[in-house]
Amino acid sequence: MTTYTADTLENHTTAGPSAVFTYRRTGPRGGVPLVLLMRFRGTIDWWDPEFVDRLAADRDVILFDNVGIGYTGGEPRDTSEGFADGAIEFIEALGLTQVDLLGWSLGGIVAQHVALRRPDLVRKIVVAGSSGPGVAPGTPEMSERVLSIMAKPDADAEDLLYLFYPETEQARAAGLEHLAKVAKRLEGGGPAVTEDAAQGQLAAVGRLLAVEWDQLKAELRSISQPVLYANGIHDVMIPAVSSYKAVEQVPDATLVLYSDAGHAFLFQHIDEFVAQVNLFLGH
Repeated sequence: MTTYTADTLENHTTAGPSAVFTYRRTGPRGGVPLVLLMRFRGTIDWWDPEFVDRLAADRDVILFDNVGIGYTGGEPRDTSEGFADGAIEFIEALGLTQVDLLGWSLGGIVAQHVALRRPDLVRKIVVAGSSGPGVAPGTPEMSERVLSIMAKPDADAEDLLYLFYPETEQARAAGLEHLAKVAKRLEGGGPAVTEDAAQGQLAAVGRLLAVEWDQLKAELRSISQPVLYANGIHDVMIPAVSSYKAVEQVPDATLVLYSDAGHAFLFQHIDEFVAQVNLFLGH
């Protein structure tokens, strides 16, 4: 079995006003660090170790649990702006003055709110399997099956495969490989996302669904940083059209789509996506 550096990273802590944050850091120091923001119901144990290693081959990569999530204490938040404030607290607690952000799913929305709240802190943004900080007109609604799985505190492998990968033989194999890779960290017995924290995340999603299009357009047009949006065409959680709508509004944006992938395209196509991220960030 392949050994990944990300699987051996130690947990570190740093104190902010709202919590003692737990984080891991890898890759060479110097330059602008890349901070990763996780999805709904995910902790730092859920980052694919191969993906983290590839990103960290030539850059400083930091992954952390936000306030009230996983290894990090504090009162869980229930708005995407609240999660953004938590991320800002963490970045400042590390003494960083500028970062790049890569957010997956809910983390992508949080990354954009960080940029809107503290534009001085963010150089570039990668929004993966996500959308603008709200729902654009014409975006298909989540199916009942997706909503029912999101509500589960104990979604199993089949649930995750459905949410993250298309129902093809190749995509399923990639999904099973991803689950096998994250299993090492998960089997270590680290904390899961509590149900209170998950309900807060669901509440944040609900508020995003209520954002009016005019407000969303104004927010997207206010993002001054370069943004790379990337999606899988077969995403059953956040349809790729959401990214297309965002790119129409953000002044400096790029869109990349993967035709055979879904919500977890970044783990299904690690080589291609990391190369795209490196190109965008100026590797």
